[in-house]
Amino acid sequence: MKDHPARRLLLVHAHPDDESINNGATMARYAAEGAHVTLVTCTLGEEGEVIPPDLAHLAADRDGTLGAHRAGELAAAMKALGVTDHRFLGGAGRYRDSGMMGTEQNHRPGAFWDADVDEAAGLLAEVIRSVRPQVLVTYDPDGGYGHPDHIQAHRVAMRAAELAGDTAYGAVPGEAHTVAKIYWNRVPRTVAEAAFARLRETAPDAFGGVAEVGDVPGVVDDGRITTEIDGTAHAGAKTVAMRAHATQIAVDGPFFALSNDLGQPVFTTEYYELVRGPSGGGPGAREHDLFAGLPDVAAAPGART
Repeated sequence: MKDHPARRLLLVHAHPDDESINNGATMARYAAEGAHVTLVTCTLGEEGEVIPPDLAHLAADRDGTLGAHRAGELAAAMKALGVTDHRFLGGAGRYRDSGMMGTEQNHRPGAFWDADVDEAAGLLAEVIRSVRPQVLVTYDPDGGYGHPDHIQAHRVAMRAAELAGDTAYGAVPGEAHTVAKIYWNRVPRTVAEAAFARLRETAPDAFGGVAEVGDVPGVVDDGRITTEIDGTAHAGAKTVAMRAHATQIAVDGPFFALSNDLGQPVFTTEYYELVRGPSGGGPGAREHDLFAGLPDVAAAPGART
């Protein structure tokens, strides 16, 4: 990218659909504001459970074609969010969905959980050196909820940021680039509790039941939250993107369910924990822009460098 947009955001996710659930409003907002938004997805999600009965044949224990189908769902979701730069780590199919923790899929040939972290990080470091993002978003060390691919995505993303900025690292092309800010996906506990209370009050029968706050990845005490991104203006785009992942998500108004048919709220304000880089919030105050604290880019969304 020789003519870089002034603001460049990279998100690293484990499977198709993770990005829309966690960051759909954020991605749509920054894309609409002219930032270059890059999504790297680490697997095709081949081991996902399929919700619609008429698509059940795609599953890994039947036709085994779910991965290719989910790649199409991801493309449709990115169109809804206005994101034109979406890639699979190392190319589609390089790494396979590892299934849930403790299953035999963890160690099948090509499973992402078994990938060499430095090798996979090198592939991502090449993307970082090419796109040169100032901001990286990924999961916390537990992957939000303990899924092996989410944990591995965290490891790979954090290591890739180190390698990309190391001038002595020559395994991939491109000039060294330091990612200025790194965030982990989060949800403040009080916000999750209030949202679930609204779900139980207004739509208790929307699905087969209501999930618990503990079912939401990345829920932490409010004090851990450094940044909140108001994406309510892009709620429609997020909902359309989530609907595009029809094998994995059922959407009913402001709520959704995964294959367990338990309702959860759709968050259109999305929350983050800044773990590396300058904060743009005042003392005790949250940031409202992922690029806050980077004065050369925060104030000029349409500029190019």
